[in-house]
Amino acid sequence: MTYVTAGIYGDFDRYNRLLRAINLKDTDTLYVIGDVADYGEQGMEVLTDMSMRANIYPVAGEHDFLALRMLSGFDKMLKEGSSPTPEFAAEMMAWANDGGKPTLDGFRALDADMREGVLDYLSEFALYEEVEAKGKEYVLTYAGIADFDPDTALEDYQPEDFFVPAKAGERFFEDRVLIVGGTPTDSGKIEKEDGVIRLDCGALQGGALGCLCLESGEEFYV
Repeated sequence: MTYVTAGIYGDFDRYNRLLRAINLKDTDTLYVIGDVADYGEQGMEVLTDMSMRANIYPVAGEHDFLALRMLSGFDKMLKEGSSPTPEFAAEMMAWANDGGKPTLDGFRALDADMREGVLDYLSEFALYEEVEAKGKEYVLTYAGIADFDPDTALEDYQPEDFFVPAKAGERFFEDRVLIVGGTPTDSGKIEKEDGVIRLDCGALQGGALGCLCLESGEEFYV
């Protein structure tokens, strides 16, 4: 079976409850649409567990993308014993205040080898995934595709284009369904529009972590 979820936000306990709820097997595949990092206290635990599972594929969220840049810069300073530039220090402070502090604290607690492993894993996060399940084709992105043009190949978009939320009623592909996270649904449930499926059920705001099985259409909430 093929499963998709979005918006874990460093909640390792809820992440584990989801894996139990869907009874993820080695023959199954789970796509995790960001954000994995930031806000929650257990982001490093989530990232480490995901990195050890060959059947879990991450799609980068805006916070994952930013965390990679911030943590890479921080790690470079640690290795060189250097101080941040004023510009980087300001960026780091803004990120820390917007949910990045638990991620930074967890990263600092790791040894050098584990820090390198986390950075390597974050750098492997895809900006999009193309998936087929039960004869239907899907495109997975964090929030949408800015200035969508059906004649533009997905690899030709900039990373930030995938971080712009899909508007209500916005149309994308004629023959594929776009699956996004990034913005909590109004209902707190997985929402299906014409050509778009929205997965973020507002776990960060006290709602559920939602997950969809693409073959059966079954929805899971933890």
